[in-house]
Amino acid sequence: MVSLSALAFVVLAGLVTCLATGLGALPFFLVDEIPDRWTVGLWGVASGIMLSASGFGLILQGLNYGTPIEVGAGALAGVVLVVLAHRVISDAEIDPREFAEADFQKLVLILGVLTVHSFPEGVAVGVSFANLGLESAENTLVVLGFSMPVLAAFMTIAISIHNVPEGLAVSIPLKNLGMSKWRMVGAAVFSSLPQPIGAGIAFVFVRWARAFLPYGFGFAAGAMTYLVLSEFVPEALDTGRDLEHRGLPAFALGLLGGALAMTPLLLY
Repeated sequence: MVSLSALAFVVLAGLVTCLATGLGALPFFLVDEIPDRWTVGLWGVASGIMLSASGFGLILQGLNYGTPIEVGAGALAGVVLVVLAHRVISDAEIDPREFAEADFQKLVLILGVLTVHSFPEGVAVGVSFANLGLESAENTLVVLGFSMPVLAAFMTIAISIHNVPEGLAVSIPLKNLGMSKWRMVGAAVFSSLPQPIGAGIAFVFVRWARAFLPYGFGFAAGAMTYLVLSEFVPEALDTGRDLEHRGLPAFALGLLGGALAMTPLLLY
């Protein structure tokens, strides 16, 4: 049985990652333009964090609960979902202007498309909380009275940091359209609104169906890894296309920094 307080805690963690997307718009309160080199570096940091969290966190946890075949099957399902999400998004072709001009029905449509896009990230957060509050669980932190898995803390931080450059990517075209700074923040947060929803659904599922835990961990790892390869890296290369070596040094430095930031996972 899943307690409402535990579910609320997980949804709150998903909300934190969602709000972090709004941080991507905050630099425009101070400067008019963000150097491309910094943006490329941020994508590198996000990539390093996500890959480390997937390999050292989610996959290893999945292997603690199941076989490599089960974890691999879950990872394949995660990849398939991201591939389908990309097809839906490419077919929708939402214009950033629609964030500012949308009526209620249009917002519902946009939210539906964004759900397909950011739902896997929410799932990754929710799955990492599978052992929340379980006294038998190892490697936990006490947060707001809950025994929170260390992996869940790292995943929440990882997705939050990953959301900052995504929020920046959303904000840049909106700024060019003349949208106010606070509306840019709101639009960035709106783009990640499905994450707390996905976190809550995934948490309830893995708590009710513990046998699916290895598949769940594999699913989250597969989705996140494919997101890095299919979205983060191309986005970084596109942003750095006018930089020397297409910004690869900045991306590599960020990638290394992000990976090193997640090394504490190896200690637990």
